[in-house]
Amino acid sequence: MLRTAGAVASAALLLPLVSAGPSATAERRASDALQRDFAAAAERYGVPQSVLLGVSYLQSRWDTHGGAPSVTGGYGPMHLTDAAAALAEAPHHSDGSEDARGDDARPARRTAPAELPRAAALPARLRTLDRAARLSGYRADQLRDNAAANVHGGAALLADAQKKLGRPLSEDPADWYGAVARFSGADDTATATTYANDVFDVIRTGESRTTDSGQRVALAALPAVAPDPSQTAGLGLRTADARQTECPRTVACEWIPAPYEEFGDGDYGNHDLADRPASQSVKYIVIHDTEGSWDTTIKLVQDPTYVSWQYTLRSSDGHVAQHVPLKDVAWHAGNWYVNAKSVGLEHEGFLVSPDAWYTEAMYRSSARLVRYLASRYAIPLDRQHILGHDTVPGTTAATIRGMHTDPGPYWDWAHYFTLLGRPLLPAAGPNSAVVTIRPDYATNQPLYTGCVKAGQACAPHGSGAVRLHTAPAEDAPLVKDVGLRPGGEDSTNGVNDTGARASTGQQYAVAGREGDWTAIWYLGQKAWFNNPRSEPTAVGARGWTLTPKDGAADIPVYGRAYPEAAAYPVGVPVQAISPLPYKLLAGQRYVVGDRVPGEYLYAPTFDTAGHRVVRGQEAYYEIQFGHRVAFVKASDVRLVR
Repeated sequence: MLRTAGAVASAALLLPLVSAGPSATAERRASDALQRDFAAAAERYGVPQSVLLGVSYLQSRWDTHGGAPSVTGGYGPMHLTDAAAALAEAPHHSDGSEDARGDDARPARRTAPAELPRAAALPARLRTLDRAARLSGYRADQLRDNAAANVHGGAALLADAQKKLGRPLSEDPADWYGAVARFSGADDTATATTYANDVFDVIRTGESRTTDSGQRVALAALPAVAPDPSQTAGLGLRTADARQTECPRTVACEWIPAPYEEFGDGDYGNHDLADRPASQSVKYIVIHDTEGSWDTTIKLVQDPTYVSWQYTLRSSDGHVAQHVPLKDVAWHAGNWYVNAKSVGLEHEGFLVSPDAWYTEAMYRSSARLVRYLASRYAIPLDRQHILGHDTVPGTTAATIRGMHTDPGPYWDWAHYFTLLGRPLLPAAGPNSAVVTIRPDYATNQPLYTGCVKAGQACAPHGSGAVRLHTAPAEDAPLVKDVGLRPGGEDSTNGVNDTGARASTGQQYAVAGREGDWTAIWYLGQKAWFNNPRSEPTAVGARGWTLTPKDGAADIPVYGRAYPEAAAYPVGVPVQAISPLPYKLLAGQRYVVGDRVPGEYLYAPTFDTAGHRVVRGQEAYYEIQFGHRVAFVKASDVRLVR
């Protein structure tokens, strides 16, 4: 094996370069080419192949993403970062279109933050590609665009980390724990250790999969590998403040509090003190993306005039920060009923970044955190309770068009639920009365527009969403959403247009079948999607549905489950029960998510002495009505098994 930096660089430059994503004229790489790239890089740099494969799996699951950057500017299977070239900062909640608090009892909170200064220099974890170029001899563009070069660059970084720790280039994977922890780029010991533990868990259990470029890669299980975590002692990392955090021990979590401050004219921010779950049940976990970098997002949540959420997760290494205690109510979902009964998780990312992708490290940290929260509050692990921000309903007709659309069609819900321990598997046969949306993420690549410019096609990318038509044909118009477009205009294929979209894990009642097409009841109409038996985009499911009670031609649909007027005590203003501009018609059926009491948290003052939870006699059912969930009164419907 070659050991000197010069020899390594010279040899690396002689390697043949093959395009990460084949052009129209390029010859397709053999399906084992990437596996051979890992073997060659491991041999050349003296890194155990299992370590190289384990690190790459935790970063990218060995995918190349066609040379496109991740949400933190990471490229290729080794996630070599060049954030200066790839990362934009565009704060998520500052466009003024959504009142993140969503409470009619007080003025809308649409305050945009002041312009925030950019950091003078990006942290080292966002600049690993330049170091890989110096160590390997590959040009930066080769490391970004070419899978073989990228793997060699990652191997060079690992070998360099091992040498700086004063450790030998051992063939024993256990000797590389410290180097793996350093590769994470984490600035605190807990995150670096958690990252290394995840890598070695992959090494012990093994993995195999076919990547997004058709490469078959396998890591054989090495169950006896037992590294020494004390190897992180020489990394010189800080100790994060985790004293007040509410996190599982399996994630690295620190406390960065959101301020609870009064700042004049009866206004305060950026969350409400409460007493959950003693005063009310916590029933939802809401998945967001930040639409900004980690550093920008952390600055925003510490602004008392801004809004808030409970947790932020970093993409590069899965690090978690908690901002609001779980007993308190954060302002994040744009619907006060949901805010009062939910926990909000912001994931570093960009919905419309062309070909954006999230690291396996963040998916795993998020899944562990959600499992912990679900266990703590007895929240079912399904899409009726683990909501995307894009599935939270508007509160009234006026708010529907301003509701946010993150994490969007590129979030891999199927993989996420597998990590949650609830894989989305068939529960009934192909002719079932209920279906779960479940396309193959990698091969399901519907056209989206608007990632860069309005009307411009987004880069092809795997998606967990299917498009819904008015008839069983690809050229049939998309179904309409009268809430988004009261004038009756058609839905579009815009990346932010949720009007004709069903997402992985969502369940719908079947309204018809014709050839390779399946119809579901959706927003009060039949909606068709292509669902061939050879490559299904939905699987059979079981569950309760509901339909209007006998004799009712239609019933109203609501964006929140508020109590009846008689339930409000003196001093608490009655909140209007405002129906949305949709109807649930006789003969239609929708899948039931939960039965909930009518409930309203009154908390518009800085002094919590006057806060009240109003709970009525009227009960509601949550349903999967369109892309977003909705509520109907239990007294208006009957259940159907």
